[in-house]
Amino acid sequence: MRLPYLLVDAFTRTPGTGNRVAIFPDARGLSEADAAKITGRLGVREAALVAGGEGDVFDVRYLTPGGEIEFAGAATIALALALLQEGIAKAGSEKLFFRTPGETVPVVIHYRGDEPVEAVMREPAPRFKNPPTYAELRSVMEALGADERYLHRGLPVGVAYTGLWSLFLPMVAPGMVDALEPDPGKLAELSERLGVATFHPYAPMGPRTYYARDFAPALGIPEDPVTGSANGALAALLARAGVVPRREGEVVITVLQGHHLGVPGEVRVRVEYTASGEPYAVYVGGSAAIAERGVLEL
Repeated sequence: MRLPYLLVDAFTRTPGTGNRVAIFPDARGLSEADAAKITGRLGVREAALVAGGEGDVFDVRYLTPGGEIEFAGAATIALALALLQEGIAKAGSEKLFFRTPGETVPVVIHYRGDEPVEAVMREPAPRFKNPPTYAELRSVMEALGADERYLHRGLPVGVAYTGLWSLFLPMVAPGMVDALEPDPGKLAELSERLGVATFHPYAPMGPRTYYARDFAPALGIPEDPVTGSANGALAALLARAGVVPRREGEVVITVLQGHHLGVPGEVRVRVEYTASGEPYAVYVGGSAAIAERGVLEL
């Protein structure tokens, strides 16, 4: 089977930075056994497969080295812009709809002239769980190569979801985030015990700007360069805690990620919330650059 693909760098406009994902514009009829080989063959952490659709609606599956997942933010941003840049989606479309295993995800496209330059997706509705116990938190910090002294006391520790469950760990400063040396084996064990897919340490760089890293060894991803779903959940957690400035019913933040790996990227997140301060809609936006075109033989 010959399967055309694109390698696309998400959350950046510069090829070779951001988060590289694989896009398969036509993966109809692909077996589960063949799908399981894809990320390993191409050396990527995420892949988006178009399994059908018509017009502005596409059926999409997401893969990681650890198997199929419900949602992947970087792959969604990359897929939307790649479909338009390659002429697969209708030229000038202002909104695409991706039917995923979890729900249908709408993606709004922003243009500069006739060129699609940014995709903004509404992530799955935010959900929250109780944070880990003190003993569990100590175990996580040890697995990250740190201790409780790294933790920022004014920002929330929490577990949140906008597609995948993540545990968020506030650090005092960006340098402490970069200083982490995680043990992937221990983190994978803790993922199963705590019911989370990723661990997401973050630190403030300003009232609306944060720096983050993301570790997901349970998904076969030791470190994700730039993460869409987890940063959306981070913004929802911060909005819920009331620690970022609000105005007119929404919170807007920027998350910088990938710098530690030498592939810097930028994620823009907008969270809408109710009068009581409960977030109900999360929008993640970013750019993408096509780095390579090819055909995979399966």
